[in-house]
Amino acid sequence: MDNMIHSPAEIANRIVETGRKKTDLPVRNMLLLGILAGAFIAFASQGSNVAIHTIESVGVGKALAGAIFSTGLMMVVITGAELFTGNMLIIVSCMEGKSRWLNMLKSWIFVYTGNFLGSLLIAGLIFLSGQFQFSGGMLGAFTIKTAVYKVNLTFSNAFFMGVLCNWLVCMAVWMAQAAKDMAGKLLAVFFPIWLFITSGFEHSVANMYYIPAGIFAKANPAWAEAAASLGVTAEKLQALNWQNFFLKNLIPVTLGNMVGGTVFVGLMFWLVFLHRKKVQGLASEENA
Repeated sequence: MDNMIHSPAEIANRIVETGRKKTDLPVRNMLLLGILAGAFIAFASQGSNVAIHTIESVGVGKALAGAIFSTGLMMVVITGAELFTGNMLIIVSCMEGKSRWLNMLKSWIFVYTGNFLGSLLIAGLIFLSGQFQFSGGMLGAFTIKTAVYKVNLTFSNAFFMGVLCNWLVCMAVWMAQAAKDMAGKLLAVFFPIWLFITSGFEHSVANMYYIPAGIFAKANPAWAEAAASLGVTAEKLQALNWQNFFLKNLIPVTLGNMVGGTVFVGLMFWLVFLHRKKVQGLASEENA
């Protein structure tokens, strides 16, 4: 069994080295790999919507969506694309002195920008493809409903659901480092992502698809009218705009994602597996 996976301590060291490599990437690669990751997560988001838009049971719908959505992070992990939420783990490399803090911030900024562009690209292409007309326009209506829900969250709700989300996303990334084969990596990614989507937590990069897609769909009067049959009031529909996308969802969810990934995964495991080793090493030197 030991030969099949890396030990928890080995995972921590692999995360350190991975973080160093990420911060050493040229800016162009950060941006391009960020665009790809944003597109992969957007594909997973739209596929999830297609699968569940006619399912009345919220629980069943979210469980099915989670199973499909995990494909997005699988593509990110296997291809080496750059995802902002997973890159919160670069903090472990910084704590070990292997990456510079400014380089970490540079990575976050350019990868986040790339993720946004990639997600927006897929949202625009899906709108132009006519896919929202599925089920007599009910997919468009469901897309609007999903986006409306997200921009009507309170700041604190969006923040804390962002924390919970990226705790699980970074656990998926961390666990994937344990596997020595592709099947193991895919299984490690699948279950935490399935759990976060089923739980209804908030992922900033996924929302870069969900909310712009809803704004695009809202421009079609037939889909906007159909959304009313799903319980979307005129007042809530009016709140679906670019300003609220950024202020009421993307900013608080992004901040929550940052806390969830850096504090509850990166710093926790650093304290357990790496900081302890440093302290023990210093103690050994003093006793020598």
